[in-house]
Amino acid sequence: MKHAASRELFAYWDGSRRGRLLPERSDIEPRRISRILGDTFILDADGSYAFRLAGTRLCALFGRELRGARFLDLWHPQSRAAIADLMATCRAEAIGTAASVRGSGADGREVMLELVLLPLHHHGRPARFIGSLAPLNVPFWLNAVPVETLSLGAFRHLGPAIGDSHLPDLAAPLPAPRPRLIVHEGGRRP
Repeated sequence: MKHAASRELFAYWDGSRRGRLLPERSDIEPRRISRILGDTFILDADGSYAFRLAGTRLCALFGRELRGARFLDLWHPQSRAAIADLMATCRAEAIGTAASVRGSGADGREVMLELVLLPLHHHGRPARFIGSLAPLNVPFWLNAVPVETLSLGAFRHLGPAIGDSHLPDLAAPLPAPRPRLIVHEGGRRP
C-alpha cells in the first residue's frame, strides 16, 4: 500500500479484529481514524454496494454527495464486472483488497488513486465494507474537474488469510552472481 490513508485504515481494521476473522461494524470508532475520514467510506455488501457514508475528500473528488449512490456506478463498464467479482471474493473469503485505480474526468484528465476495501461483520455476518480511495498524487486540477469514472488496475489481497507461507514461489531462481571486475591477460605491445 502506497498511500498513508490506506496503511492507516488497514492497520486500524486489522487491530479491530482482536483475534476474530473480521471486526464488527460496531467496533469501528470514527474518532480513531479521524485523520483519514475524508478519504474513507462505508458500503453495504448486499450486492447493491450503496454508500452508507462517504468522506468529504471523496465526495469532492467526484464533485457530488455519494451517500446512497451505488459504488459500482462509479466504474467504467469494462471494470465494473471485475470490481464486483473482487468485492464478492473479499466478502466470501473475509479478506481485504488494495488496488490501483485510474480516475478519469470528462475532459480526459486522469489521476492515479489507491483503493482499499475491507469487509466488516454486521450482526454476525459480512454485510459491510469499509474502505478508502485516495489520490497517489494531487494534480492542480483535482477537485476543480470531478472524476467521472474509475478503472481498475493491479490489485492484491490483504488480511489474515493471506500470508507468504501460503503463496507459491513463482519467481525464477536468480543466476549465480558474476564477478564485477574482470581482468584480461594482455598488455601493450612494443
